[in-house]
Amino acid sequence: MELRDSQKPDFIALLNYKSTENGGRKTAAHSKYRPLVEFPGLLPLTGGEQTFLDKEIVYPGENVLASIRIMSVDSFLNKLYVGQKFNICEVPGLVLGTGEILELVNKKLEKK
Repeated sequence: MELRDSQKPDFIALLNYKSTENGGRKTAAHSKYRPLVEFPGLLPLTGGEQTFLDKEIVYPGENVLASIRIMSVDSFLNKLYVGQKFNICEVPGLVLGTGEILELVNKKLEKK
């Protein structure tokens, strides 16, 4: 297992949080929020720290740009790509929002 800079994000993404009425969070999420990240068709689920880039707090129904550090980096080597969609969950299967990768910062994750 290779050590990495724990402060460097793995990718930049546009996040779309569902409204409360559509099954989203009931409260706002703050920058540094760590929900589960689910890449459909890929296992395992992983935690992902979201650092919001253009605001500190995101309310249900809002969108935000975020840098994301995933916890299980080794599980996703050579598997991610720009444009890839993912789900944001607090409990497996309960999707609170979605995201799309805009830029891969950690090039070791890039699907070849």
